[in-house]
Amino acid sequence: MRLTGLLATFCLASICGSFAYSQTIQINRENKTIAISTTDEATAVADIAAITIGFEIFKPDADSAAAEAGTISHAVMDALHKAGIDDHSIESRSQSLSRNTRFDEKDTPEQRAQKQFHFEQSWEVSATPADAAAVIRLAMAAGANQSGNIEWRLADRKELQAKAAANALVKARAVASQMANGLNVKLGPLIYASNETPDARIDFHTGRGRGIGGGYGGGVIAEQNILPLEIRPQTIREEATVYAVFAIE
Repeated sequence: MRLTGLLATFCLASICGSFAYSQTIQINRENKTIAISTTDEATAVADIAAITIGFEIFKPDADSAAAEAGTISHAVMDALHKAGIDDHSIESRSQSLSRNTRFDEKDTPEQRAQKQFHFEQSWEVSATPADAAAVIRLAMAAGANQSGNIEWRLADRKELQAKAAANALVKARAVASQMANGLNVKLGPLIYASNETPDARIDFHTGRGRGIGGGYGGGVIAEQNILPLEIRPQTIREEATVYAVFAIE
């Protein structure tokens, strides 16, 4: 009786921080359980590079700014298309024409007169990590002077989330087993489990979108005798918190 009472008291204490779950799990002297809440993670190297490609120009009037912007915009698109990047892998992000208010203090009146209007445009180009450097180089060669930022992600993020939850559940069983040993009882089967996945984070100490040419395969980027940028994909990390209830015998 003393052991049974101890176990019942322990179970109630174990779930005091999870009121919502206590509404669906019956805890009493006949239903002895151990409830565990654990967090674990899973990692994978990013397989998609979402690259920001863009440009900005300054002109003395709105008409000349719009005209040159159109020329550069088409040149960038032509370069990407010739490299095998299809329209499904290119998404517009922003474009704007405005009167310039950002002058350099060292600009002469003549130089300021040539910078009265400002135009900028940008796209997001999705590629494989291996093609990221070539995409940036081709775009810059076509006039994209504001390019290079990369956002990394996975094609199958749900699979990584599932691995994180599975790891957390394994950890929960290990902790429950240790607790059962301390109580001199045998850990029984899992009778209840739920998980929640917090916001994903990226581990920046190692290295979004579709692949070049559609899908996630690779591109048709032409080889040139130019050393590409050294770009390495980052590691994406997912966390999962699992609440598990095990029977004890």
